[in-house]
Amino acid sequence: MALFRENILDMSGYVPGFQPRETGFVKLNTNENPYPPSPRVKEALDAVAQADLRKYPDPFCEPFRQVAGRILGIAPGRILAGFGSDDILRMIFMACVAPGDMIAYPYPTYSLYKSLAEMSDARILSADFPEDYSLPEELIGNNARVTLIANPNSPSGTMIPAARLAELAGSLKGILVIDEAYVDFADENCLPLIERFGNVIVCRTLSKSYSLAGIRFGFAVAQEPVIEQLVKVKDSYNTDRLSQAAAVAAFSDQEWMRLNAERIREQRAVLAAGLEALGFSVWPSQSNFVLARTPSGASAPRLLELLMERKVLIRYFAQRRVDDCLRITVGAPEEVRRLLDCLGELLERTAERKT
Repeated sequence: MALFRENILDMSGYVPGFQPRETGFVKLNTNENPYPPSPRVKEALDAVAQADLRKYPDPFCEPFRQVAGRILGIAPGRILAGFGSDDILRMIFMACVAPGDMIAYPYPTYSLYKSLAEMSDARILSADFPEDYSLPEELIGNNARVTLIANPNSPSGTMIPAARLAELAGSLKGILVIDEAYVDFADENCLPLIERFGNVIVCRTLSKSYSLAGIRFGFAVAQEPVIEQLVKVKDSYNTDRLSQAAAVAAFSDQEWMRLNAERIREQRAVLAAGLEALGFSVWPSQSNFVLARTPSGASAPRLLELLMERKVLIRYFAQRRVDDCLRITVGAPEEVRRLLDCLGELLERTAERKT
C-alpha cells in the first residue's frame, strides 16, 4: 500500500526563494520590504511577550478585524485572518475544491496556485497571459470552481484594472480570488468589488507593505456568507498572540506603511530606468519588484549565478515565458545601486568577450 496519495507523489511542490544563512547579502529575491515595520510593532510585541502566553489567542483575531474594518471601511464580519495569505488560499481550496474540480488562473503567475491545485487533485485551466499581461480572454466565463488572479501579478508586477476584474467576476459561477499581496504599491485595488459580487474574495498580506514577512499574517475580505463557510475549515487558532499583536500595531500605523510604500515606488522607477539603460526590457510594475528581460546575448541564469557570487540575490524562474527574465525586488537606494553596478560590470565583461 502506498504511503501517500498518488497526486502528492506526482507533484513537485512549491519552492520558496533562497534564504541565506550568512550575512552581508543584498537580498532582492523574495520581495521583502527593505524598511523596518512601524515602531509600534516592537512595543506591541514587548507587551504581549510579558503577558500570559500559556493561554490560547483569540480564535477569530477580533482586535485585528475591528482595526482593519475601521480603516478599510468594511464590516469586521467580512474579514478573516490567517497565518499569512497562503493560509487563506489553503482554506479556500479546502472549502471549495473537490478532486476533479477545475481551478483556473493565468500563466505565468504565483506558483503556489498550481501546488494547491495539485494537492487538491484538481484539474487546471492555465490561460497564457498576452505579452502585455492583460487579462486572458480564455478566463472570461470559465467553469472553474475557483479562479485566481494575483493583482498585481507575480512575477510580472503588472496589474489588471479593477473594471476588467469586475467583468470577470460577473462572468463566473465559481469563486474569484483576487490576491492583492502587493496592492499597497499600486494605484488602485479591488476591495469595492466585495460590495457588488458575492463570489469575490480579496486576499491581502502584511508581509510586503507592512514589513512583516517574518510574522506570517494575512487576511481575506468577502461577503459574510463566504466568510462563514471559510471559518468552518480554518485551524482552531490559526494566528498566535504575537502575530495578532504585531498585525494590529502595524495596520494601525497607516502613515508609516504609506511612507515606506512611496519610498519603494520611487526606487522602483530608479531600478526600472537603470535596468533599461543597461539594455533590459522591463514590464511596467505596480508592485515592489520588477520583471526584466535580459539583453540580447546575456544569459539570465548565468547572471543569477554571477550576482550570487557577489552576494547579490535576485530571482530566476526556469519556466516557459520567463526563462530569459530576472525578477528583482526593489531595495533601498544603496541596494539598488549595488545591483545596477554589478549588472553593468557583468554585462560589460560579456560584451568584451564577444569582441
